[in-house]
Amino acid sequence: MTLAISTMLHTSFEEAVEMTRNALSKQGFGVLTEIDVKATLKAKLNEDMENYLILGACNPALAHRAVEVDRQIGLLLPCNVVVRSDPDRDGVVIVDAMDPQLMVQVADQPGLRAVADDASAKLRAAVDELSKASSSD
Repeated sequence: MTLAISTMLHTSFEEAVEMTRNALSKQGFGVLTEIDVKATLKAKLNEDMENYLILGACNPALAHRAVEVDRQIGLLLPCNVVVRSDPDRDGVVIVDAMDPQLMVQVADQPGLRAVADDASAKLRAAVDELSKASSSD
């Protein structure tokens, strides 16, 4: 099992973030949290790194279904989506979405598989949209 559903975009970091937000929105995900890892590491540790943004995405209907199965599953929500500049290739931005199938492996509840399957399909659709948009540029 891999950790992520991923794609590479050939665009600016800012454009990649906007594209990712739009693709997630089309699949019913809202961004509840945003962590700018680059800015945090600079502010707290005076360390420099490439652009690295963690978006805490949530699809309310899927989250509700998951919480109905297992109240502790909230520990694994929302789905993290990372937008990060490739430190080795200029103009390349990587988008990684947490694979919801990890939820099934961690919390082995029978009803979670269907939720994870639906969440995986929606995240794959969002990432596929990003891949197509990047390849058509």
